[in-house]
Amino acid sequence: MSPLEAAKLIVKRDRAFRPLVKLAGHPPRQRAVAVELRYAALVRSITFQLLATNAASTIHQRIIALCDGQISVLRVLEIGPDELRSVGLSSTKARAMVELAECVQEGRVNLARHGRMSDAAVVANVSSVRGIGPWTAQMYLMFTLARPDVWPTGDYGVRNGWTIVHDLDELVSESELRNVSEDFVGVRTALSWYCWRAVDLAKAAR
Repeated sequence: MSPLEAAKLIVKRDRAFRPLVKLAGHPPRQRAVAVELRYAALVRSITFQLLATNAASTIHQRIIALCDGQISVLRVLEIGPDELRSVGLSSTKARAMVELAECVQEGRVNLARHGRMSDAAVVANVSSVRGIGPWTAQMYLMFTLARPDVWPTGDYGVRNGWTIVHDLDELVSESELRNVSEDFVGVRTALSWYCWRAVDLAKAAR
């Protein structure tokens, strides 16, 4: 399904999104990231978990610098958790990055196979590493594997965006988002993008 078709389907299923779709246009077309870059993408997702965007971006740039410009399995194993913590990572995140590197090297997390695995199987495989939760795995599915039907109900931006679009008095709950998810099967990644755009546009309008 093309991004334009996804946008039309979302509006058809929920007309509250019509003004946002008209304003934001259709979501960007996603392409799967090359296998050799997938570990670095997971490191980025780990870094951003439960952190404000600006703080996470700063730490991520420090990690890149620590890895001499390119995050890789071998470089992270060489650096180790102590040096990763020195750039602002929590102990849990530093250990997760190192353990993930070990799992990739040993084949327990096979990044090359992820493109042929179901969403649920990828989430289970990635989340088997301590310190990597569902949100990190879902971001990996969306932005690294370009999966079209990911609905991260625990993401604050998605919840906030849905609340803005529907002009709700209180932040929508995760369970409420799970309840509406069946209406958008096949386009839930695009739906997430629109929720994030709603937040961005609301901030810009202040």
